[in-house]
Amino acid sequence: MYSEIHQLKAIGLKKAQVAKRLEIDVKTVTKYWEASPEQFHQMQQGSRSRTKKLKCYRDTILKWLRENPDMSAAQILDWLKEHYDDFSVRERTLRRYIEELREKHNLPKPAPVRQYQAVDELPPGKQIQLDFGQTRIKKAGGGYVTLYVMGIVLAHSRYKYGKWTDKPLTAATFIQMLLFCFEHLGGLCEELVIDQDKLAVVSENSGNIIYTYEFEKFKQQMGFSVYLCRKADPESKGKIEAVVKYMKRNFAANRLFNDIRAWNESFYGWLKRTGNYNVHGTTKKIPAEVFLIEQKHLKPVPSMKVPKEIVTRTVRKDNTILHRGNRYTVPYGTYKPGCELKLEEKGQTIELFEQQTGALVAEHTISLEKGQLVRNNNHLRDHSAKARQLFENTLSLIGDQPETRAMLEGIRLEKPRYVREQYLIMQKMTALFPKEIIHKALSYCLERQLYCAADCLDIAGWLEQGQVEQKELSETVSLPDWMKVKAEKRDPAVAYLHLAGGGTR
Repeated sequence: MYSEIHQLKAIGLKKAQVAKRLEIDVKTVTKYWEASPEQFHQMQQGSRSRTKKLKCYRDTILKWLRENPDMSAAQILDWLKEHYDDFSVRERTLRRYIEELREKHNLPKPAPVRQYQAVDELPPGKQIQLDFGQTRIKKAGGGYVTLYVMGIVLAHSRYKYGKWTDKPLTAATFIQMLLFCFEHLGGLCEELVIDQDKLAVVSENSGNIIYTYEFEKFKQQMGFSVYLCRKADPESKGKIEAVVKYMKRNFAANRLFNDIRAWNESFYGWLKRTGNYNVHGTTKKIPAEVFLIEQKHLKPVPSMKVPKEIVTRTVRKDNTILHRGNRYTVPYGTYKPGCELKLEEKGQTIELFEQQTGALVAEHTISLEKGQLVRNNNHLRDHSAKARQLFENTLSLIGDQPETRAMLEGIRLEKPRYVREQYLIMQKMTALFPKEIIHKALSYCLERQLYCAADCLDIAGWLEQGQVEQKELSETVSLPDWMKVKAEKRDPAVAYLHLAGGGTR
């Protein structure tokens, strides 16, 4: 390894490139980068003579490995911490030590064995497999860019095609790319094999598959069936798994990126030169030649306009969407878990639509600032309708009299935040007192401008007890107990003396 590091250094590779080429950590490369052969020899001698910290735990680890051959290094680390309070070794160090023990004492970790069987070759035009991939590519001007690829392969001929993009895939771009592939092939197969990707599938529950709106619509228009792979089972579509790796390693690796158009042109050149013109390892045939036969069995592509880029925004719990660093409101009650709206920019405005019906939900002028809440007043919760309904219900229960209306209107103006609670107290009075008592209490409150349901309730109680007459209430009515509480008075001299740090004699 030391020799390989210095050989690659001599041809001008950087540390990160050497680490990637040798598949080792860049810290290891740095360790030996400037070391002379003599220094490297001393490092080796020091490493051999150094006592390993894990030597005292050797017998315990071996015992666990013999009893539980499938134990992971992470679990052994946890057990050591559980049994030894003073244990302090990094997981990476422990992992290497366990690998040495397994190799030295012939204790391999058992790997699950999956049985396979060969499948018959599918007839021409039967199946097309599809998958996605991404890779980081160095840019010609410096830095790196992440590229995304959608690759397809015809199961019979092994003919490959694909398209790259420098932007994360959306449902709309996925459908665009798939349509371009069909048009390039000159037709489509009966069945499309695809992963459970969020671009195409919302959920899959024991065969009850829900596709995304865009993909379901596209699938119906094209007329192909879908074979959905099980989760975490890439081997069920092995042909395309190998193809995407082939595209990334044979074409994309070590290339410089200028722009996406030039990149795709180079990719199509690679497909014509190498991807589809090398003899396939399994079929022993050239895919491009077999494709000329399979192409005759493909179904024609239905005429369809290429869908526009569909931009969606998730509705947040506070009934807003995020767009270019600002929050824009939508009508109160729009939010539902997973709700998304389609967004379209038209000049200086944005419009939000329901995806299913296409109905306009909201329209806003685009803010040129950042971090702003752009609100449309008609998106606020409509309190007035509910308050008016509660007003009418209370008025009906008590009796539609001038003093009732005046009292309820006064409460609404005096306590706008607590209208609901106040009106409910007024409604409660109808179950406790006769209407005569209630109207006397209302008159008393109106004379003194007491727009408070609790006061009206107390006064109605006193009136019902017959303790006082209406005309004498102003002089004899007693205060409720909570109004009789008086604050404790304290001698100011004592208080100030305490604050000054003194005491009393």
